Amino acid sequence: MEVRACRSCKRLFNYIAGPVRCPACSEALEKKFQQVKSYIWDHKTATLQEISEANDVAVGQLRQWVREERLCFTDESPVGLECESCGATIKTGRYCANCKGKISNTLMSALPKEQKPEKPVRDTRSRMRSL
Repeated sequence: MEVRACRSCKRLFNYIAGPVRCPACSEALEKKFQQVKSYIWDHKTATLQEISEANDVAVGQLRQWVREERLCFTDESPVGLECESCGATIKTGRYCANCKGKISNTLMSALPKEQKPEKPVRDTRSRMRSL
């Protein structure tokens, strides 16, 4: 284990993996996430700025949650992010459906294809038979 300082409160904690936040700050951030989630549920047409101001959360944090696919907006919502590949407007994640498909196909084509085992060749030479 490694000891690190929390990026939010600067307290020392035992770091294992993930974001460099102490357990107390991680829990507080998760509570903020649940608050934002319920706010979005009640205010479906709110913009990122309105959500940020109403819940005292940075717009950057909201964008991060959307990129992580923890938050998703409806089609009537004015919130939209750009696909990192083609620039199309998306409501959650990093890539649009078309780019996800292209990336998936590219990765699948890079994998070695399974080779079917060959059938054993039957020996057609004469064999001794008994009755």
